[in-house]
Amino acid sequence: MSSDALPAPAPVTLREVALAAGVSVATASKALNGQGRMTAETRERIRETAQRLGFRPNSLAQSLLRKRSFTVGLLTNDTYGRFSLPLMAGVSDALVDAGVSVFLCNVEDDSRLGQLHVEAMLDKRVDGIIATGKRIDRHLPIDLSNLRIPVIYAFTQPDPGSVAFVSDDAGGARLAVEHFCGLGRRRIAHVSGPASFAVVHERARAYREVLAEHGLPAAEPLLGAWSEGWGHEAVAKLFDGKGRAETPDAVFCGNDQIARGVIDALRERGIGVPEEVGVIGFDNWEIVAEATRPPLTSVDMNLATLGREAGLALLSLVGGQAAAPGIRKLPCRLVVRQSCGRPVGG
Repeated sequence: MSSDALPAPAPVTLREVALAAGVSVATASKALNGQGRMTAETRERIRETAQRLGFRPNSLAQSLLRKRSFTVGLLTNDTYGRFSLPLMAGVSDALVDAGVSVFLCNVEDDSRLGQLHVEAMLDKRVDGIIATGKRIDRHLPIDLSNLRIPVIYAFTQPDPGSVAFVSDDAGGARLAVEHFCGLGRRRIAHVSGPASFAVVHERARAYREVLAEHGLPAAEPLLGAWSEGWGHEAVAKLFDGKGRAETPDAVFCGNDQIARGVIDALRERGIGVPEEVGVIGFDNWEIVAEATRPPLTSVDMNLATLGREAGLALLSLVGGQAAAPGIRKLPCRLVVRQSCGRPVGG
């Protein structure tokens, strides 16, 4: 093949067919599969549009659509939607071209409510379920291990022998601490959440490992609540009554709320961020990170990507393909803003 050959054009998606025909993705899918109620004129228009655009249906999507429900359930106990909503956006993005809808059910921490939602999903003949939560080391209050439909776990503790997707918390912590080291910071403190969370220990372990690799001392992590108030309190522990040579020149925080509290407390003491002390958070909760002054550098767990991978895995399972059980860890990324100095490579 010639090195200057043009790349093959991207395949036409069901979404493009639906847009050109002036119908919803679900209607286009049903028309092309000989299903659903619609006028003969509408069905023919959709088929002619697909032919004109050169649409070729995905075989996995076709096998899923033959189940005829066009729906996937998403179960969560994340009441505020902090983690489940971006994850759901990724799931929806993965399934929209298969004409599949996603509906969200909040089970809170109530096993009876969870059972009612699962029974309702089964009554509606959903093609599969994605279970997600507000932390990766706790199981939802409902047994999903023996359902007759596929189940994928994302950002929650899975059942044994199932398929699960989580963010690589240790890898995310490494990104943050490596960034500080690359900026020349040498006295890096770690302020995180409650000791009862597994991710707190994963991130702390990565923090220690990176500093050891760079020949730098690691202070004992300060653990407390996931709150701005704890960030204020931690700064008092780290900075009050100590000489400048003893205080940190960087603080890696377990979430963005702690980081915001740390930055506010440093400002109250006349300590410049990032001139004197750099600060990095975790979660990249944009409404917090971007509103912080200065805007907060933070580790993003890529929840939309995680949701997309979970959706594609469910689509594959429903399509009849086997999947090896186990937990897949997806990488995080560091979103660099002004709270920790110049960007990587800057």
